[in-house]
Amino acid sequence: MYAIIEDSGTQIKVSEGDVIDVDLRERDDDSPIKFERVLAIGDTSNDEAARVGMPYLEGASVTAEVLEEIKEDKIHVIKFKRRKGYRRKIGHRQRMLRIKIGSISG
Repeated sequence: MYAIIEDSGTQIKVSEGDVIDVDLRERDDDSPIKFERVLAIGDTSNDEAARVGMPYLEGASVTAEVLEEIKEDKIHVIKFKRRKGYRRKIGHRQRMLRIKIGSISG
């Protein structure tokens, strides 16, 4: 079984047991994260068509447990203007949450 969820403006295809990285969010403790914005749910084991929402499926949800907080690879941003002696180099590492998909319901 798989689901397509929306998180922070991106659409992610997930299955039970998948480990994915999502944007960091405010949370109180290590309680599971529940995704309510489910766009579609399908099953690969049978030939039924996937259920697609308009835009979201009513009553569908995906729960996930938080594994750890990580940082992505460093991105270097370079500014340069020719013949002016102007050079700037800035690095950035985005903070992310690594989660494991638990159950898909709906």
